[in-house]
Amino acid sequence: MKPKIVIAGGTGFTGKYLSEKFAALGYDTIIISRQAHHVQWDKPAAIIAALENAAMLINLAGKSVDCRYNEQNKKEIYDSRINTTQQLGEAVLQCKNPPALWINSSTATIYRHAEDRPMTESTGEIGKGFSVNVAVNWEKTFFAFQLQATRQVALRMAIVLGKGGGVVPPIKNLVRFGAGGKQGSGKQKFSWLHIDDLFGIIIFIQQHKELNGVFNTCAPNPVHNTTLMRLFRQLMKMPVGLPMPVWLLKMGAVLIKTETELVLKSRWVIPERLQQYGYQFKYPLLEDALKDILKG
Repeated sequence: MKPKIVIAGGTGFTGKYLSEKFAALGYDTIIISRQAHHVQWDKPAAIIAALENAAMLINLAGKSVDCRYNEQNKKEIYDSRINTTQQLGEAVLQCKNPPALWINSSTATIYRHAEDRPMTESTGEIGKGFSVNVAVNWEKTFFAFQLQATRQVALRMAIVLGKGGGVVPPIKNLVRFGAGGKQGSGKQKFSWLHIDDLFGIIIFIQQHKELNGVFNTCAPNPVHNTTLMRLFRQLMKMPVGLPMPVWLLKMGAVLIKTETELVLKSRWVIPERLQQYGYQFKYPLLEDALKDILKG
């Protein structure tokens, strides 16, 4: 029998990528989603059956934060993370042979806006506001489960960069249309991770059975927003990029139904624990990551 991995919320950009990578390694990958051809969230018995004897459960479930933070969307963002994590924990408890490892998404947004110093797992300061409240309760729900046979790891993920999904297409569009200058002051830090390293980190954690708890899941070299946009312009051979002042970003965010927090919050996050345990990043530098993603 093939080893089995269950990916909850595996229909998005990251989930599809991980599913393909694990399938290439010879795993049977099972997706939990709302779609009819997957194991569905409203079928608890099917979820338990999927989790039985699984090598790993990866939970990526959650409504995209790329939306306006009105009351309905805020409730959906919160519930789609907390409720699915709770549901998965209860299903793991029902298993006779539960997954050996449960990796749950979290977010680097849990830390405060930081332009003064980097945030690590040991010294980082938790922020305030809606997004932080979601992250704190997400982790609290996850770690509330005291699982004897299942190792638990929460990944405080920075912005994941890869081909054809996530933030790369919208940034490319801005650059292409000449609006690829700094956003706001440009001093805000951009913490990021190449999607290949996300897969590498998951494999690393799976192989190192002593690892559990919280991990900052980001490359070791965050950059300023000014540098991020300059690298995109250089690699796309666009000599000019008009800066986007805050007032224009706010107006644009309303038009495209998103929030300026996604680009203006300074996420200065360092993967202290991954480095301490010896993970070797395939793409430690943003320029190399973007060269790979933007080629072809």
